[in-house]
Order: sequence, then C-alpha cells, then structure tokens
Amino acid sequence: MAERSLRGMKIGASSLETDEGVRFVARSDYEYTCPNGHVFHKTFAEEAEIPAVWECHCGANALLKDAEEPEDTKKAKPQRTHWDMLCERRSMEELEELLEERMALINKRGMRSRM
Repeated sequence: MAERSLRGMKIGASSLETDEGVRFVARSDYEYTCPNGHVFHKTFAEEAEIPAVWECHCGANALLKDAEEPEDTKKAKPQRTHWDMLCERRSMEELEELLEERMALINKRGMRSRM
C-alpha cells in the first residue's frame, strides 16, 4: 500500500512564486535619533514623504537626522489615572470615611457567611 501512496508537497511548506521579473522600487535609508540616546534606521521608498518624527521603541519621539523638530507637534498631557480623577472629586477625609464604611460592610458580611 505504501507503494501506491501519492507524493506531493506539504501544504504551506513553500511558495511556488519566484522573484523573476520583480523590480523593487528605489529605496533610501534614514537615521533617526531618540532623546534617550537610541539611534535607529528606517528604509523608505525614494518617492515617499519622509516624516521628521518617528516613534522610538522606548516610546519617545525620535527626530530625523539633520532635521528640525516640527513646530506643530503638541506637547501631550500626562495620562490621568483613576486615582487622579478620584482625588479631583473627593478629599482624603471623604475617601478615608468611605473606606471605613466599606471595610465595616465587608467584615459584617464575612461574619454572616461564617455562621
């Protein structure tokens, strides 16, 4: 029976396409420098509009080498956390009072479930 089995390619093992006749577009390499000292390169097509700012892997905005920082970049506000918004609405005394009420309620429920 093994002699009669069909042989072929594995599905997805390799592509039947070749690179014959494929012409790549002309490309250029550009260097970006991060304020944290990171330097990295990005490759763009020669016809592409090259951005002056690119986000670094650390999250900071890296500037294109020999380019000036664009003036239209807004300084982002720091992200507000849940705690920041809570402190805007309540004073510390109110928060401590609410905490005591909740802890008393939890302790009361805990006693009830043990019985």
